[in-house]
Amino acid sequence: MNLNFDLRKAAGYSSNSQIARVLTESWVKENSFCPNCGNFQLTEFENNRPAADFYCKNCSEEYELKGKAGNKLGNKIADGAYNTMIERINSINNPNFFFLNYHKINLSVNNFLMIPKHYFVPEIIIERKPLPVTAKRAGWIGCNIDISKIPESGRIFIVKDSIEIPQNKVEIKLKSTSFLKSQKLDSRGWIIDIMNCVDKIQGNNFTLEQVYAFENYLKMKHPDNNHIKDKIRQQLQYLRDKGIVEFTSRGNYKKVTL
Repeated sequence: MNLNFDLRKAAGYSSNSQIARVLTESWVKENSFCPNCGNFQLTEFENNRPAADFYCKNCSEEYELKGKAGNKLGNKIADGAYNTMIERINSINNPNFFFLNYHKINLSVNNFLMIPKHYFVPEIIIERKPLPVTAKRAGWIGCNIDISKIPESGRIFIVKDSIEIPQNKVEIKLKSTSFLKSQKLDSRGWIIDIMNCVDKIQGNNFTLEQVYAFENYLKMKHPDNNHIKDKIRQQLQYLRDKGIVEFTSRGNYKKVTL
């Protein structure tokens, strides 16, 4: 995998945004693979397609690419219209996301990761302020994707800190998340909430009491649920059954690292 952009692809373009789009899209097309099935070479959709940028001819998975310059990926990635994004999350045909973070000076890839579509819940989509009346698209409301709310298990790095991750590790980690595909949106929200709570606990080993410490936080997110501790135990058992955490002894667990 060549982490450097092919600058020849941007010849003839003058707009910085166009140059960035051409360089990032051409890099993905020439260097990436489909994390879902391992097929090397993704196919580009026609330009300006609202839902996705690439698809896999082998398994039909779709991917939308978001690029960002800078030394770090950051927590928030700018996306398109807020209402459109919310509609896509609730649809059965929302795409997976590629996030590409690149060095602005030497134009090389720093981080490139996939976030599976089944990790997208409305909470991670942050509504931006409407454009002012003086803007060309006055009143238009965009959104940001807050990837800090994506659990570690849902961040499938293909390149991390300028180091390529072996393809088999990428595919194994992605397959470990497939259990979320069958869950309805509300159920996925609960599972992801518990995953995030577990991620916030330092170290690989943790206790049930440490997860109980998030009871008030979870109550604020799920005010209609009056049995938060019961729900925590239920979700931890589910995550144990799916291989995300390991039960070590009564009230004690261990995070599973892939």
